[in-house]
Amino acid sequence: MKVETVMQELEALGKERLKKMYMSNGAQEPLFGVATGEMKPLFRQIKINHSLAEELYATGNYDAMYFAGMIADPKAMTHADFERWIEKAYFYMLSDFVVAVTLAEADIAQEVADKWIASGDELKMSAGWSCYCWLLGSRPDSEFDESKLAGMLETVKNSIHDAPERTKSAMNNFVYTVAVSYVPLHKQAVETAQAIGPVEMKRDKKKSAILNASENIQKSLDRGQLGFKRKYVRC
Repeated sequence: MKVETVMQELEALGKERLKKMYMSNGAQEPLFGVATGEMKPLFRQIKINHSLAEELYATGNYDAMYFAGMIADPKAMTHADFERWIEKAYFYMLSDFVVAVTLAEADIAQEVADKWIASGDELKMSAGWSCYCWLLGSRPDSEFDESKLAGMLETVKNSIHDAPERTKSAMNNFVYTVAVSYVPLHKQAVETAQAIGPVEMKRDKKKSAILNASENIQKSLDRGQLGFKRKYVRC
């Protein structure tokens, strides 16, 4: 299927209500406003097609970029490819839910995420921390260096309140994910969540969000989700 055909298919699935909602969260024109679930039949038709994914991502259309993440082949992407993608990810729904998700299925995921976390750039940092959330929530505990993750929890504890706004959210999610999905550091993550307490995340044109990892951890524990791992990262 050619990129023009896919764009026509996506445009036909667009809803004005969703378009407005995406734009209220930071999306910019061009976009159609396609629900994620509405993309699945098209995904089943195309499956993995990395060259098409690259063409779609390059359009700058939010819906096309999201769909690109669904059909990309993460293992075919290099460090430079992921850098190119994150540079074009202009708001958090792209950085955290397209680029970070795609990266989480690549063999180089931790190397790239570590670099982004250390970058000082809000959305790169957000994507890096988010990538670890996707990784921890889907891969066996044995694939991770416990001392490294313990150090990352310390970093969050010491810096989350002074971090850029979107990075705060991803860091908060990291603490939650370690507590729920990475059993060896469950206790430390719970203690970290308690130490940082509620985190205020300021948002453009909206009232601040109050993030509370402790409350969310407890809700998941009450549902018996300790050790939870998802089967798939991408939709």
